[in-house]
Amino acid sequence: MNFNIKKTIIFSLSLTILFLLNSCGNKNSNPQNEKSPKDTATSGKHQQAIVMPTISTLTQEQIKAVGIQFGSVESKELTATIKANGMLRVPNNNKGNATSLYGGVVKTLNVQIGDDVKKGQVIATITNPQFIQLQEEYLAIDSKITFAQQEAQRQQELNAGNAGALKNLQNATAELNTLRTRKASLQQQLQLMGINPNSVSNSNLKSALVVTSPLNGTISNLFAKIGSYVDVSSPVAEIVDNSSLHLDLQVFEKDLPMFKVGQIVHFSLTNNPTNEYDAKVFNIGSSFENDSKTIAVHCAVTGNKTGLIDGMNVTGIVSLNNVTAPAVPTDAIVSADGKDYIFIITDKKAKQHQDEAKDNVNFEKIEVVKGISDIGFTAITFLQDIPSNAKIVTKGAFFINAKLSNAGEQED
Repeated sequence: MNFNIKKTIIFSLSLTILFLLNSCGNKNSNPQNEKSPKDTATSGKHQQAIVMPTISTLTQEQIKAVGIQFGSVESKELTATIKANGMLRVPNNNKGNATSLYGGVVKTLNVQIGDDVKKGQVIATITNPQFIQLQEEYLAIDSKITFAQQEAQRQQELNAGNAGALKNLQNATAELNTLRTRKASLQQQLQLMGINPNSVSNSNLKSALVVTSPLNGTISNLFAKIGSYVDVSSPVAEIVDNSSLHLDLQVFEKDLPMFKVGQIVHFSLTNNPTNEYDAKVFNIGSSFENDSKTIAVHCAVTGNKTGLIDGMNVTGIVSLNNVTAPAVPTDAIVSADGKDYIFIITDKKAKQHQDEAKDNVNFEKIEVVKGISDIGFTAITFLQDIPSNAKIVTKGAFFINAKLSNAGEQED
């Protein structure tokens, strides 16, 4: 074999080997638009993982350890209620200040904060030398009026006999009228000071005035002390009539149609909810309160008012019409993903427990819609039919739901 023939054979074999290697490389590489059986199986598994299980299985030991209890759906007459926050208030026409119309120094103070007082009761006494001067002027004016009357009578007689000037008669008459007006003014001032004008005499001049309560109530604040100066702008004490306590509830716009005049409101103090009090709606506001977007509902406090004070914060509960509906204990309901569920005993079996022990118990997760809650029960509406004699989990539903969620994550 010559050299040319050998060269030709070697070249042909090289081309053949390169072609075979090329073919093997194309066969082993999968196109992007094709899926292997393994990829298809994996995709199907992820599609099944989005379906969460609804059946959970517990052993008798687990049921006993957690303390799961059972019951049934009951028909309950539940009372729908609305809660609203508010404050106790006393109307301004049932509040008052004990004030002196004349300035003076406090001589005695007869009350303390919390004392009950009656209308007209003496709260304090104040002194001022001007009080004596006013009584002195009142006593002196009678003598001046007597002299002025005599002078006016004399001028009238002179004028009648053409012996006196008409001007003198007019001056005497004007002076008499001025003195009479001044006496009437002094009488009113003495009465405002609490002094009987008829009792004023040279031997009975009073140097102190009394400050009295303007209404029946309780001393809520004292603004003066012995020796301090008071006048009409600085009251001695504040009196509040707590028997006229009102309850002002702040109600949101959506709840306002449920309130009516005459409704009974049960309320308790926010800081001391042990005692319950009653009130009755007598007026519903017609405007929003400041920026709170609430409307004031005014209620008159009825019955016992012991311990209630103006300004206390309260929580009110208004009872609406009774509603009879299927209900379960509130603890039987669990919430997940924005929905509510209960658990019932079922004969269905979970996929991962096909060969379970005979004494195990299966629970099915049933979606419900919650209604009103009262006396520890909550009304429910079923979104699917359940057996009429179905047993439900009344206690421990949270544990079953947690175990079911954990099982779903493991399957995923």
